[in-house]
Amino acid sequence: MTTATELSTDGLRALAEQAGRDLEHAHPVEILAWAARTFGSDLVVASSMGDEILVHMAAEAAPGIDVIFLDTGYHFAETLGTRDYYADFTNVSLRTILPLTTVAQQDAEHGPRLHDRDPNLCCAMRKVEPLERGLAPYTAWVTGMRREDAPTRTDITVVGWDDKRGKVKLNPLAAWTQDDVDAYVEANNVVLNPLRQVGYASIGCEPCTRAVAPGEDARAGRWSGTSKTECGLHT
Repeated sequence: MTTATELSTDGLRALAEQAGRDLEHAHPVEILAWAARTFGSDLVVASSMGDEILVHMAAEAAPGIDVIFLDTGYHFAETLGTRDYYADFTNVSLRTILPLTTVAQQDAEHGPRLHDRDPNLCCAMRKVEPLERGLAPYTAWVTGMRREDAPTRTDITVVGWDDKRGKVKLNPLAAWTQDDVDAYVEANNVVLNPLRQVGYASIGCEPCTRAVAPGEDARAGRWSGTSKTECGLHT
């Protein structure tokens, strides 16, 4: 039997397209279990710890699965605490990826608060480049994105092909609504980032994230007051 790592790029792309059709209406845990069977140690979950349900599901579907967390140097303490919980108390192999420069080094080179003046450059250095290094050893990666997250995500596939990186990309939660998420969290006692209790619907770096008001779009708290809507990891 041919394994995923033995397939050509075209073979992996075809595998993703077929799986995307077959698994479109499957439960996320089933999708993750399929991915673990198919890719084995060549599969990784990328988590911001604002998608806690994804890590919980991955630990259930594929015990010992690799999870990478990008520590930008700007995370809320609550987010780092959530990472530590999942690293210490769930069956995942969690690895923290750091940027090539510290915040102090970035400030010295580009001036303080680059995130206010050029958030795209800040994200490129502190998120996008670390993700590229973190994903390099793997054939397939998993995200917690959902179609209802933002207008830029309405067409994401459950299983698809990441042209930018030449990898299979899985979004097992793509079709889930917030009601689906809330029901799973309650039924399975999923540990959440404490920031959710104080109005943070979408959680990123502390300088670029605020709580949202009732009825406000969940992504409204990200880069509020600017035209920026994505950090670049998925675009």
